[in-house]
Amino acid sequence: MSGVLRVGNASGFYGDRFSAWREMLDGGELDVLTGDYLAELTMLILGRDRLRDPSLGYAKTFLRQLEGCLGTALDRGVRIVTNAGGLNPAGLAAAIGSLADRLGLTVRVGHVEGDALPRPDALTANAYLGAYGIATCLDGGADVVVTGRVTDASLVVGPAIARFGWGRDDLDALAGATVAGHLVECGAQVTGGNYSFFTELPDGGHRPGFPIAELHPDGSCVITKHPGTGGAVTVETVTAQLLYEVGGPAYLGPDVVARLDTVELSAAGPDRVRVSGVRGAPPPDTLKVGVNNLGGFRNSMTFVLCGLDIPAKAALVRGQIEEAVGTEGLEFTLARTDHPDATDTEAASALLHVHLRDGDRARAGRAFSAAAVELALASYPGCTLTTLPGDATPYGVFTADTVPQDAVPHVAVLPSGERLPVPPPPRTVGAPDGPAPVADHMNAGPPAVDPERPSRTSPPPLSADPAAAGDRRGAGPGRPVAPADRPARRAPLGELVGARSGDKGGDANLGVWARTDATWSWLRGWLTEARLRELLPETAPLAVERYELPNLRAVNFVVRGLLGQGVAASTRFDPQAKALGELIRSRVVDLPADLAPGAAGTTTTQEEP
Repeated sequence: MSGVLRVGNASGFYGDRFSAWREMLDGGELDVLTGDYLAELTMLILGRDRLRDPSLGYAKTFLRQLEGCLGTALDRGVRIVTNAGGLNPAGLAAAIGSLADRLGLTVRVGHVEGDALPRPDALTANAYLGAYGIATCLDGGADVVVTGRVTDASLVVGPAIARFGWGRDDLDALAGATVAGHLVECGAQVTGGNYSFFTELPDGGHRPGFPIAELHPDGSCVITKHPGTGGAVTVETVTAQLLYEVGGPAYLGPDVVARLDTVELSAAGPDRVRVSGVRGAPPPDTLKVGVNNLGGFRNSMTFVLCGLDIPAKAALVRGQIEEAVGTEGLEFTLARTDHPDATDTEAASALLHVHLRDGDRARAGRAFSAAAVELALASYPGCTLTTLPGDATPYGVFTADTVPQDAVPHVAVLPSGERLPVPPPPRTVGAPDGPAPVADHMNAGPPAVDPERPSRTSPPPLSADPAAAGDRRGAGPGRPVAPADRPARRAPLGELVGARSGDKGGDANLGVWARTDATWSWLRGWLTEARLRELLPETAPLAVERYELPNLRAVNFVVRGLLGQGVAASTRFDPQAKALGELIRSRVVDLPADLAPGAAGTTTTQEEP
C-alpha cells in the first residue's frame, strides 16, 4: 500500500506529560498515536503492584488519559497502540472495553500476549517481543492495540507493517521503521527535550511538542511535530535521540538488525528531518528477557559537613556509623559541593551520603537511620542531616537474559477474541554472546552480517577498541591526529560537542557528536577510550566499548557495570547516567583554537543545500 503513515507519540515513560494525548490528537492529522510506558524500573513497579492485586500490573494513568480522548480518536480514525499493558495486557484491554461502555462508545480492542515467561524465581520475567503481533491486531480491525513488553520501536514498526504489508524479508524497510520508532519512542527528547544546546531552541526548551514520524513504504521517514508546538526538530535533536541508549552500529531487534552506521539525516524544511538509507539484516535467533527480582532493603541518610576539615569530619562519621551498625552493606559517598571562603552555609557545605543495603529490613530500617540521628550532638562540629530517620524500602535488581525466539508463544488476540499465533522470523542469525543488552533490543555487540545481501553503502567494519586501528590517541587509518603544535585554548568540551547518555541495566551509554565536519575530524581521533577514562575517572576500572558512527559525526561509548545492579538498586548520585553526557561536556580541556563554537550549518554531509 502506498502513501505516508503519520505515527505520533504521546508518552515516553510512565509519568510523562498527562495532556500529551489530547495535545497530539487536537494538534493535527495523525493515522496512529502510540504511547510508550515501559522501562526496566517500570516493570519492577508494576510487578510490585500485581503482588498486592493480581488484577493490576498495567499503567493505570493510561486509562485516565484515554478517558478524555478515546472518542476523539475514534471520530478521527486515529488508531492507538501502546505498551501500557505492562504485565497484564489482557487486563488493560478489558478495562478499555469497560471504559468505552461507560462512555457510550464502541471500540475494538486487540492485545498481544506471550512476553511473560514462567520464572518462579523472578518477580517479573518478560521477553521483548517484536512488531508482527501488533500488525496482526491492526489487520484484525483493532482501534486500540495493547501490548506488554515489546521493544519500544515495535509500537511504530507494527503499524507500518500493517499499512505497507512488509514481509519478514523486507529488512531495509523494517530497519528504517525501527530507527523511526527509536527516534519517537522517548517523546519530546527528539524535539528538543534534554538537548545539550537547549538555549538555542526558539522557546528555550520550555515546552517541546511531541514527535511524529511520517513513514514511507521503503521504511524511510521524516521526523516532525505538530505546527505551533514548542521545541524544534533539527538534524542535531534527531542525532541526540538516535544516540540514546544504544551500543554498537548493530541495533538488534526481534524482527531486524538495523545498522545505525547507515542512517542518513538531512534537513527537509522547518522542523522536518529526513531519515533514510537504513540497512537491515536478519534478526538474532534469541530475544532479550528482562528479569526483575527484589534484592533486599535499602535506606539512606545524608550528613551536611560545613566549613573546614571536611575529610576528617567524613571519616569521623564513617567510624561512628560502622561502630553502630557494622560494615556490611554500607556505602559512603562524599560529594564535595563546598566552596572555599563561602559567605553562606549551603555554599560552604559538602554532603556525605550514607547508604545501607541489607536483606534484613530491621537493620536497614530504623536501626540504621536512628544510629545516624543519634550522632547529632556527638559527632563533628556543625553536625546536621537533611532528613528525619525513616524506614527501609525494598529495592529491585534488574538482569538481562536471552531465550530462543521459537520458545516464546507470541500471540495476537483480535477484537473478536480470536487468538492468532505469531511465528518467529524464518531467517535469523546467531546473536552475540554477552549479558549486557543495550537499548530495548537484544545486544548491541558485533554487527550481525547477512552474507546473502550486499551492502548499500558498504560501511567499513568498526572496532570496539580504537587501539585496533592504531594508537589510543588516535593514530592509524581513518583517525586523523592533530599536529602536536596545533594552537589550543582551554575551554569546556561542550563548546564544540553535544552529548546524550542513558542506562540499560547496570550499563551506561554515552554518545558524543560533533557539530561540524571540522570538529568531527578532530573529535574522532581525540576522544579515545583512554581519553574517556581521563575525563571520567569513575570509568577507569570498568570495561569500556567505543564505536564510531561517521554519518552522525558521533562516537558512542558503552560503560559496562557503571550503574551496578541497575537503577532500582543503584546508590549512585545519577543512577540512570542521564547526566553523564553533560558531565563530560563540562570538562575543561585543550580545544583546537581554530575550531570555533557554533551550530552546524557549513557542512553538506547532514543538511540539504
